[in-house]
Amino acid sequence: MPTDEQVMEALRGVDDPELGRSIVDLGMVRRASAKRGAVDLEIGIPIEGAPDAAELENAIREALSGLEGVKSIDARFTTMSEDERHALSDRLRPWGDGQARVNPFTDSRTRVLAVSSGKGGVGKSSITTNLSIALAQRGHQVAALDADVWGFSMPRMLGVDRPPSIVGELIVPPRAHGVRLISMGFFTDEDQPVIWRGPMLHKALEQFLTDVWWGEPDYLVIDMPPGTGDISLSMAQFLPRAEVIIVTTPQVAAQRVAQRAAGMADKVRLSVVGVVENMSWFTGDDGKRYEIFGSGGGADLAHDLGVELLGQIPLVPALREGGDDGHPIVVAAPDSEAAQAFAGIAARVDEMGPRRIAHPELKIL
Repeated sequence: MPTDEQVMEALRGVDDPELGRSIVDLGMVRRASAKRGAVDLEIGIPIEGAPDAAELENAIREALSGLEGVKSIDARFTTMSEDERHALSDRLRPWGDGQARVNPFTDSRTRVLAVSSGKGGVGKSSITTNLSIALAQRGHQVAALDADVWGFSMPRMLGVDRPPSIVGELIVPPRAHGVRLISMGFFTDEDQPVIWRGPMLHKALEQFLTDVWWGEPDYLVIDMPPGTGDISLSMAQFLPRAEVIIVTTPQVAAQRVAQRAAGMADKVRLSVVGVVENMSWFTGDDGKRYEIFGSGGGADLAHDLGVELLGQIPLVPALREGGDDGHPIVVAAPDSEAAQAFAGIAARVDEMGPRRIAHPELKIL
């Protein structure tokens, strides 16, 4: 028959779906006993009515069913008390009591991708959304930050249907399609303008980085605001190792404006790693490609910047429709031409690896 210790050890391998950490290490297992093969559990969950509770219960039953002699499992789930949530927050947060809050991406293995453009209307947000999901589909842990404070749109595009959760002092971002997301859209009405000066924007972005439980993602993909204003300067300060991906459309005018965003990245010492050309062509019912906005802008910009053209995204109604109704094209139509283009971009970004070495002082002898 299994012992109490064996039950706890089996539960140690079960991660909370929301937090991505062992439920034992997080202190969520209030009681675990095994008598004559009957396992009795009480699990404290931090968020009442958590949408992943059923997933957690299935994971627990699967882990314990592998123990020899287990005949029955009685698992009860109750909501944590306020004190328990604060204790959980202490386990999760990257700083200790009385210490200044810490930006978890200053010195981490997470690759930060800043998706930027010189102006609005080039499809930057839809590219950020679908690229994030495409990276998650490759098996990565992915987080996304909607830093377009004035024109936030990622909650709708990603299909997130609930706000972030609060655990003690930490904000736990919701997930959709394998991507965690934080956006100003969770904290203001969709139809209300954000009328803030630079210092307020700077503080909000700082809180998005330091007061949010991000876990340890492989990628943080940022939907940057268009242009070269205060937010772009703040993000360069907060995330000095970010890799910039420039989004443009085929026409020459868009290429010239996008070049300014690349110029700003250079000024603040961020690496531009590639260009994505959006709205490259439209394929008609006759199977012919129509280059509605011209051609060559993405390739020319990549050449001028000395970087790679990571991919070209065709102009398709399904891409726009997916952004409007929360069904991104890489999920809704994975075999489509546009979805395959995003998959190719994600693969190329993966292959490139980080452009900078986080610790240049460390050398391999």
